[in-house]
Amino acid sequence: MSPSVGVVVPTRGDRPRLLRAAVASVLAQARPEAADVIVVVDGPAQVRAVARQLSDGAPPAAPRTAQPAEDAVQVVLDRPGPGLSGPDSGAVGVVCDRPGLGLPGADGHGAVRVVVNRPDLALSGPDSGAVGVVVDRPDPALSGPDSGAVRVVCDRPGPGVRRGAVRVVANRLSPGLPGARNTGIAALDTDLVAFCDDDDVWLPGKLTAQLAALDADPDAEFAGCAIEVEYGSHRVVRLAGTDQVTRRHLTRSRMVMVHSSTFLFRRGSIWPDESAPGGQNEDWDLALRAVGRHPIAYVDRPLVRVRWGGSAYATRWADRIAGLEWMLARHPYLAADPRGAARIYGQLAFHHAALGRRAAAWRWARRAFAARRGEPRVPIALAVASGLVPAHTMLGLLHTRGHGI
Repeated sequence: MSPSVGVVVPTRGDRPRLLRAAVASVLAQARPEAADVIVVVDGPAQVRAVARQLSDGAPPAAPRTAQPAEDAVQVVLDRPGPGLSGPDSGAVGVVCDRPGLGLPGADGHGAVRVVVNRPDLALSGPDSGAVGVVVDRPDPALSGPDSGAVRVVCDRPGPGVRRGAVRVVANRLSPGLPGARNTGIAALDTDLVAFCDDDDVWLPGKLTAQLAALDADPDAEFAGCAIEVEYGSHRVVRLAGTDQVTRRHLTRSRMVMVHSSTFLFRRGSIWPDESAPGGQNEDWDLALRAVGRHPIAYVDRPLVRVRWGGSAYATRWADRIAGLEWMLARHPYLAADPRGAARIYGQLAFHHAALGRRAAAWRWARRAFAARRGEPRVPIALAVASGLVPAHTMLGLLHTRGHGI
C-alpha cells in the first residue's frame, strides 16, 4: 500500500499567482491518492483571503471588518462546469463544521453560497467547475475569535489536476518559516511530509521517484531530488552527482540542490528548529540533522523548479550573518572541514561587505583565505567591500548561473 503524503506550503499571502501554481503542481502529481495539502499563512494576510486566492484567482484582499456571513461568502460562478445549478451560473457549496455566530440556518449549519468570479484554470478549467470551500473554524470576519482554518476543495479538477483538498491555516507557532512549517506538520496525520515553498513548482514524477528511492532503502527516512533554478529568463539544472547525500557532502558544501522544496520525510522523524534567526538556514540544519541519522535518499534528476528573485529573503544580510553564526555554534564540525569553513567565512565576508562593514568583511575574508587559499568568495567579498561592484549586482550575476553566494 502506498504511504500517504502531506504537503506543507508556507506563504505570506503576497504572491497569489505563484502560490496557485505551487499548489496546482502538487495536486498534479500522478499517484493513486492525492496529497493532503496544508497552506500555512505566516504574516499579515488573512486565512480567508488566501483561501480566496486559491479558489477564485482574485488578488489578495485587504483586511476587512466583520460583516454578515451572507455578504462575506456570497458567490456567483462565471464559467461553471457541468453539474452545477443553473445554465448560466452556479453555486459552490460551503459547509461550516464549527460555525460561529452570524452564520445562516436555524442550527448554524445552513448552506452558504460562495463567489467564484474567475475560476483559476489550474484548479477548475473549462471542462470542470466546482470548487468547494469548507470552513473548519471560521475566521473572525465570519464568526468570532475562535477561528482558523479554511479548506479549499477541488471537486471536479481540470486536465492534469487531481481531485484533492487544500487546507489553509494560520501559523500557530513562532512567526517565520520554521514555525509555519511546524504548524503544517502538526496539522497532518499522513505517513510522510513534504515541503513546497509558495514560489516553487514540483515537476511531474517528483513524488513517484522519491517514494521509489525511499522504498529502495528501507532505513531511509528522508528523500530529496535535484532542482532546476529559474532566475528571470535563465534556467539552470543543479545536480548533486550522487544517489545518497551524507554529512560529508553537507559539510563541505551547502548543496543548494538539497532544497527545502524537495524534502520528503517520515512524519514525526524530524522537525524544523524554530530558533533559527529569521528562519535562515533552517533547511540546511534540518538536512544536517537528518543525515546524522541516515543518508538522504536522493533522486539526482531535476524534479523541482526553484524560483529565485521573487523575495528579499536572500538579501536580508544581517539575518544571513546571524544564521551562519547560528549554524557554526549549532554544528561545530562545520568549521573542522577547511573547504566548508572557507565557504562559510567567505559568505560572512560578503554579507558584511553588503552592509558596508568593511573591517568585518576583511576580517572574515582573511579567515576564509587562511582556511582555503582558493576560496572564490574572498575576491568577490573584497570587490563588494571596496565598492567596485554592488552586492545586489554580484548576487544577480551569480543567480543567472544558478548559484548563490
